[in-house]
Amino acid sequence: MSKKKEQTRLRRHIKIRKRISGTAERPRLVVFRSLTHIYAQVINDDTKKVLASASDMKMKGKDNKSERAKQVGTEVAKLAQEKKIDKVVFDRNGYKYHGRVKALADGARAGGLQF
Repeated sequence: MSKKKEQTRLRRHIKIRKRISGTAERPRLVVFRSLTHIYAQVINDDTKKVLASASDMKMKGKDNKSERAKQVGTEVAKLAQEKKIDKVVFDRNGYKYHGRVKALADGARAGGLQF
């Protein structure tokens, strides 16, 4: 990623994080997207603890990145619901809400999380 793109993403991320934070009632579902993989974590910002996390690192198969992102969303939703978390705040981490980020959010909603 070019330096300018990364700087604009970080600027968007800072603007988003000023407004949202995860609490015990509504933890924050944060997405990190690399060139090849996607990661999701459910974080309680009050205690600074990661409550659930999932990634596509161990997923095998010929699925494309968007399909794997949707699977990561359903997996993180399943892990969160095991800890009795059903409502979260979605943090797109400065990424635009389309493609893999949107697929992950749709997968988390299909898994039972509410944003």
